[in-house]
Amino acid sequence: MKEIIVAIDFSKGSLHALDYAIELANHQKSNLTMVWVDNNANQEMFFSSAPNEFREEAIKNLDEIMASKKPKLKSGKLSYKLRKGKVYQEIANQAKANNAELIIAGTHGVTGYEEFWIGSNAYRIVSYAPCPVITVRYDFEITSRPISSIVLPIDNTLDTRQKVPFTIEMAKIFNADIYLLSLYSTPFKAMHKKVDNYTREAQKKITEAGINQYTETIEADNITNATIKYAQKVNASLIAIMTEQETTASNILLGPYAQQMVNHSPIPVLSIQPKEIYSISTR
Repeated sequence: MKEIIVAIDFSKGSLHALDYAIELANHQKSNLTMVWVDNNANQEMFFSSAPNEFREEAIKNLDEIMASKKPKLKSGKLSYKLRKGKVYQEIANQAKANNAELIIAGTHGVTGYEEFWIGSNAYRIVSYAPCPVITVRYDFEITSRPISSIVLPIDNTLDTRQKVPFTIEMAKIFNADIYLLSLYSTPFKAMHKKVDNYTREAQKKITEAGINQYTETIEADNITNATIKYAQKVNASLIAIMTEQETTASNILLGPYAQQMVNHSPIPVLSIQPKEIYSISTR
């Protein structure tokens, strides 16, 4: 994992996400690129100066962040890019330009108070990203070992298995345990059998990778709440999901599963799009 993108808007949430990204990068000697997007619609939200001065002040702030954070990055390179346009599109464009393997974005959660663009665009960044994204809430406690246990929910959708390879690679990097959570969200036995089969496939791959694993099965009407509750119970440091998951009647009323997770989880969420199975280099 050589290239990581961090979305920056100077809020406490995005600076907290940068600290989190630094700890991740230190485990892989990764390069970090901070990306700030000149979003015209939100200019008055940050500064009251003219457009050129607005950009200049952003550069000044980024230089100050560079000076304070660079010593904390042990081996990789810390840099920044300024882009102009829609936040989620430009974050994705920079990730493509850097051939980044991971994007880190802060989120203030539903009870947060900050109204900068990170909070309002977190799920759009996840949805639009060309690579996996970790969203981390501003109040999540960061340690020198940011990922020690990963919850891997398994449902009855075909795409649910696609997050397994990338999750395994993350577990290898951080010597983390994987907690497989089989989710039954319907009373139909045929669906239960499908979940069980997918879980066994995941167990086999995790075992072959030499990673410690634990498995639990839960019946849940709302898989978001069930996953978060289980992750808190096992003191997980990451939840791995697909950006599109199954919906139940209760989920439809509350919004998409992935969006609920990004907005509500107090634990960092690793979101992977189902378009393809991502892989990361551990060279």
